Amino acid sequence: MTLAQPATQNLEFDCETGNYHTFCPISCVAWLYQKIEDSFFLVIGTKTCGYFLQNAMGVMIFAEPRYAMAELEEGDISAQLNDYAELKRLCEQIKRDRNPSVIVFIGTCTTEIIKMDLEGLAPKLEAEIGIPIVVARANGLDYAFTQGEDTVLAAMAHRCPTSAEVKTEAEKEERNGIQKLLSFGRKKEEDPAATEAEYHDHPNLVLFGSVPDPIVTQMTLELKKQGIKVGGWLPTKRYTELPVLDEGDYVIGMNPFLSRTATTLMRRRKCKLIGAPFPIGPDGTRAWIEKICSVFGIEPQGLEEREAKIWESLEDYLAIIRGKSVYFMGDNLLEISLARFLIRCGMTVPEIGIPYMDKRYQAAELALLEKTCADMGTALPKIIEKPDNYNQLQRIQATQPDLVITGMAHANPLEARGINTKWSVEFTFAQIHGFTNARDILELVTRPLRRNSSLRDLGWDKLVKEEATV
Repeated sequence: MTLAQPATQNLEFDCETGNYHTFCPISCVAWLYQKIEDSFFLVIGTKTCGYFLQNAMGVMIFAEPRYAMAELEEGDISAQLNDYAELKRLCEQIKRDRNPSVIVFIGTCTTEIIKMDLEGLAPKLEAEIGIPIVVARANGLDYAFTQGEDTVLAAMAHRCPTSAEVKTEAEKEERNGIQKLLSFGRKKEEDPAATEAEYHDHPNLVLFGSVPDPIVTQMTLELKKQGIKVGGWLPTKRYTELPVLDEGDYVIGMNPFLSRTATTLMRRRKCKLIGAPFPIGPDGTRAWIEKICSVFGIEPQGLEEREAKIWESLEDYLAIIRGKSVYFMGDNLLEISLARFLIRCGMTVPEIGIPYMDKRYQAAELALLEKTCADMGTALPKIIEKPDNYNQLQRIQATQPDLVITGMAHANPLEARGINTKWSVEFTFAQIHGFTNARDILELVTRPLRRNSSLRDLGWDKLVKEEATV
């Protein structure tokens, strides 16, 4: 008689030879220029980069975006022109037309290949034109598309002031009488002592990750309920209001693709990183808040009841996806968090493809994924870094999942083979953080399932099959 072998208790990782099958990371400009309202982004690349930006951000044609292309021509690439003079001319034009508080140079693949010294040029230009210039390398050779934001925030982390610098600046303003002028006519704030009484005494906490303003408000209020005061966000709505960062301050990330920013904050600014699952889904949000509370020695209040209430409100969506399978092809580095949440919703995940995996930064998320699979009694998914799309399509054909979350390039071919798909990029731009936005995640996930179910009820699936046969 033989004993049954126990199921594996550890996540299985693999790395294939595929490239990053994602958008170019310069697409981060799309959401960052809207988030940082006094910024201007200058993308330095070829006409191909310009065509991509025009197409990727064409939906914002009426918004008058604050970004531009500095196109490299044959003369630049063969070193016949003076890079400094050309960039200075562009920066002076930007200052004259827009007068931003910061100019962000976005380096592309071309600037990497020709070894353009943007970091060397920026300080000289900054001194001449009198506007801060931040340099971020966001080339598609090294990064998946959401990691473009990571390089920008890592560069901005160096510019965050210290308490001593802020105090010195405040003293200067006070001497010049500027502060009195700025505060003239403003509504009087509440008593600072009464406001501080709402919070526990804890070290400074800064949250990093570009999220929409409603998410900033929601997460700040969630922490306020626990008596935790948020010292600032990176990035802020205005570059001139970057958060104060001192040695020993605590930082925590909002998204799993910000590992470079986390490393910069720890190594360069000497901050302490709180390693927590990411606040995606009610389970992740609760774990995220609980981890912050535990680090500060605070007993969390009402989180269990809050999470239970959210799950109860999601039941109409859960009934649609419970027992179904979802496959992640890998695109935006949100795959681990989304898979963990969907497993908690009752789905099964045979495989998670992800362009890049930082096991240290996502350690808490991976631990919660393992715990979630154990709690739900489902098998652990296999995690494939840099997946080869050809191999993935073979595995999808073999497993026939109910839904595939994929990049746009593969959505139509999979739909033609009768497999439901959802664009992963939609999760990048949707509001998915916090307790209340779990419903938005499930709205996106269930939409293709509900749509195709309705088509089957109308008999359209039979018509499509007949046309395909003809």
